[in-house]
Amino acid sequence: MSKAPKSFLKSVFELVVTVAVAVGLALVIQAFIVKPYRIPSGSMIPTLAIGQRVLADRLNTDPSLGDVVVFHPPHGADPNSATCGSGSQGAGHSQACDKPTVTESSQTFIKRVVGLPGDRISIVNGHVIRNGVQEKDSYIEPCGPGGSCDFPQPIVVPPGHYFMMGDNRGESDDSRFWGPVPQKWIIGVAFFTYWPPDRIGTL
Repeated sequence: MSKAPKSFLKSVFELVVTVAVAVGLALVIQAFIVKPYRIPSGSMIPTLAIGQRVLADRLNTDPSLGDVVVFHPPHGADPNSATCGSGSQGAGHSQACDKPTVTESSQTFIKRVVGLPGDRISIVNGHVIRNGVQEKDSYIEPCGPGGSCDFPQPIVVPPGHYFMMGDNRGESDDSRFWGPVPQKWIIGVAFFTYWPPDRIGTL
């Protein structure tokens, strides 16, 4: 008569252990391997829409040119008027910001890598000129002349830093205004979009 209760308790115990292990693995995976992110703004249109969700590979913090990256920007991205670590910034200047502020923001951004360490970067009509060659940018939302679209005076991306820009070139708050991003502030490379269902696929 006692076998049934013991069998039931054993099943409950096994279920609890299984759930605990599954939750633990999920937390470890999210903390150290793969983490989901929701796109909060239109800065990556047409590649990523507002509300779209992506997965980032947290083991990859050494991105390649063209990768879509999740990262913490410099603290200079926090004010309403972006702050550049070298004093130059934003629209009205002939060059993009070439140096970030020394402190890291708690915000999480997602942008595309358009400049690698040591690259010479200028921007004309929203197009990146990298080491004298215009990027192949069929993925961008076009940007007209003037304002945030033109920084014709070249800058050099510092060692260990990456220059980030949104694909929606006229509507993106990015490295043009607050500078390149140190590698240590990169969270991971986005590699897959899983929501909404009609946009499931790799990046």
